[in-house]
Amino acid sequence: MSLEEFGYKEQLNRALTTKDLIIYGMVFMVPIAPFAVFGFVWNEAKGMVPLAYLVGLIGMFFTALSYAAMSRAFPLAGSVYAYAHRGLHEIAGFFSGWLILLDYILVPSLLYLISAVALRPIFPGVPAWGWLVGFISFNGVVNVLGIGLTARVNRYMLVMELATLSLFVVLGLAALYGGAGAGGLTAKPIYDPGVFSWSTVAGATSIAVLSFLGFDGISTLAEESRGNQNAVGRATVMSLILVGALFMLQTWIATDLARGMRFASPDTAFYEVAQRAGGSWLRLVTILATVIASAVANAMAAQAAVARILFAMARDGKLPAILARIHPRYKTPYVSTLAVALVSLLVGLLFADRLDDLSRVVNFGALTGFVLLHLSVINHYFYRGRSRDWLRHVVFPLTGLAIIVYVLYEMDRAAKILGACWIAIGAVYYLVLTLRSKRPVALEI
Repeated sequence: MSLEEFGYKEQLNRALTTKDLIIYGMVFMVPIAPFAVFGFVWNEAKGMVPLAYLVGLIGMFFTALSYAAMSRAFPLAGSVYAYAHRGLHEIAGFFSGWLILLDYILVPSLLYLISAVALRPIFPGVPAWGWLVGFISFNGVVNVLGIGLTARVNRYMLVMELATLSLFVVLGLAALYGGAGAGGLTAKPIYDPGVFSWSTVAGATSIAVLSFLGFDGISTLAEESRGNQNAVGRATVMSLILVGALFMLQTWIATDLARGMRFASPDTAFYEVAQRAGGSWLRLVTILATVIASAVANAMAAQAAVARILFAMARDGKLPAILARIHPRYKTPYVSTLAVALVSLLVGLLFADRLDDLSRVVNFGALTGFVLLHLSVINHYFYRGRSRDWLRHVVFPLTGLAIIVYVLYEMDRAAKILGACWIAIGAVYYLVLTLRSKRPVALEI
């Protein structure tokens, strides 16, 4: 399908292969993402960290299938905004975009703060705002200069992350079977009957799922993909499975290695495990790798994704038109990119001492957006299209929907309150937007 069929013209640069999309998804999710949140998931899951990641992977797998289905039908840059807009209704589209913005706009700030915390013991004299300004400036410049440059940087970042992860896996297993921690891999990290409960797993999954957020960002690059209409969907599913397997492997090893340890702080828990595995030098390597992966690679991918959602919503008149401007030379949504950089700086300064709260709010935005995504698949294919593929167009999206709704139900109360406030702000904004354009607000049935 061409963009002209949807009423748009080609403005972005189609430079990405399917391989580039897979790498982008993996970099966005960060193969070593559990390094940064291991301690928080450990506390919530009562030690069953890989189980939380397994449940998260299952839930996100069904969500990835829904993304794949909708990306084939609507190969547009707006991601879940475009899918709900065209698969459900214009109002649903606006709120799905509004909710996913809560995820994408806050994610870069969260990543910068995680990196600043990790660097604090190494460079105690550098304030958090200094790291924020440095990282934001670098990522903003790279994203404005073009998607091709972003893709090249992503390749180098992925190699660095996989090399660091391989080092931890090898040394971690050697330490385990050398007598450290549990003395070997055990079943307790997957299922510990003494502490297991579904509410415990769901609460931990609501944090662990943060590590998976990013596979959905692949769909924002649909108008920059030079593959066929299946390229985005295939890359979405493949990157999720690859990274999910890596998440489970590293957290299983880390959880058994951590047996008997008392962490100084949830922020530094994984680095303490790394020190048990390979000494102080491995601790330093994992800290630096987390910083580079989070504040450069992941944040850069997140900034690129949210800039394209802002571009798509502005193109449709849902946000100020200036956000839809494309750089004449680099073919990037440069105004949106710079706007994201500014918001990231402000949010980073506001939440500098509230990292845990910020991570939960980010998850609320993404998960509620995914709810509308699954409903879009059912409505577009099953009700409108009269599809009789019950498995792909009814069972799979309903399964993903059920898992996400349960995780949302078990989510921290403060995150739900902040998320509800964001929805209320969106409702007021949409009402004003509708009144100004003199269009009816009522949902069409």
